[in-house]
Amino acid sequence: MSNYMKILSDAIISNTDMIKNYKNCREKAETFGSIFILKNNQPDAVLFSISKYKRLADLIEYVESNKPEDRAHVLTALLKDEAIRIQKLKPVVNL
Repeated sequence: MSNYMKILSDAIISNTDMIKNYKNCREKAETFGSIFILKNNQPDAVLFSISKYKRLADLIEYVESNKPEDRAHVLTALLKDEAIRIQKLKPVVNL
């Protein structure tokens, strides 16, 4: 498994930008679902929209309540959902 993630460049902000422009960063998180905050050009934190946080919390609770063999089905569905969301974002961010 790779240690790399695909992240939209528009969803990356600096720690300084987060401090100075919190409202704009929250709006970006709402648009993209989450934004990645860098400190000294290294990943430092992730800011989720509340809707994405709720989805993730529900998913974690659901996965933890299932048998290990059922977890593969959940992961497959999640990856499909994320691929659909990214396709919807492409026109917005000119990918």
